Amino acid sequence: MTSHVEATRRLRPHIFDTDWMMLRGLTRAITSHLSERLNRGQRLLDFGCGVMPYRALVEERGAIYLGADFGGNAMVSIMPDGSLDAVADASVDIVLSVQVLEHVRDLDRYFAEIDRVLKPDGTLLLSTHGTWLFHPHPEDHRRWTRTGLAHDIETRGFRVEAVESIVGPLATTTMIRLTGFAFFLRRIPVVGSAAAGLLAVVMNARGWIEDRLTPCGIRDDNGCVYLTLCRKAGR
Repeated sequence: MTSHVEATRRLRPHIFDTDWMMLRGLTRAITSHLSERLNRGQRLLDFGCGVMPYRALVEERGAIYLGADFGGNAMVSIMPDGSLDAVADASVDIVLSVQVLEHVRDLDRYFAEIDRVLKPDGTLLLSTHGTWLFHPHPEDHRRWTRTGLAHDIETRGFRVEAVESIVGPLATTTMIRLTGFAFFLRRIPVVGSAAAGLLAVVMNARGWIEDRLTPCGIRDDNGCVYLTLCRKAGR
């Protein structure tokens, strides 16, 4: 799968994708926050950008997108020690971190760089896993509860203003089962991919209903993914 295809899939997932509910929820939540907080001419740093799926959301608002990652394909290089190459202090209006934190070995270094490059009145939008399968890319270190994530962020110089749960526990179990079934179906010659896609449609529809039926209190404290809105402490 090419980088462009994967970026499009993550930004606009289809119901036949096994992670449709999670990706759809993330896109909607990130879009909502950016529409409220990102203005023309401002700078957004995507810290651990991967294939840059959210670049279009930034640039269509007339803002400047900076994708940072390891390797030579990103706009900004992350150095081996975790620092950001050639990004000035207090030069970024928003830092976006989507499904990166669970892969970070040194949380202190990661948040220190965010603190360094973010303007005093800037915003950190950060999502990471509450409950999900182990997925080393190349490493996978942590899962969080809602309160544990807020604690780990706030002890590193930030104030958490909001936490949004993306997909509750009942629908998450459906996604996990779907992921496992689809993995084996796709190994069947000729018909496997089509069968996996059809199963995804059925189980994603089921998961969508399950998520609507799950009480908010249970969903909010048992999220597959948490998206946090943060500012520097003292602001």
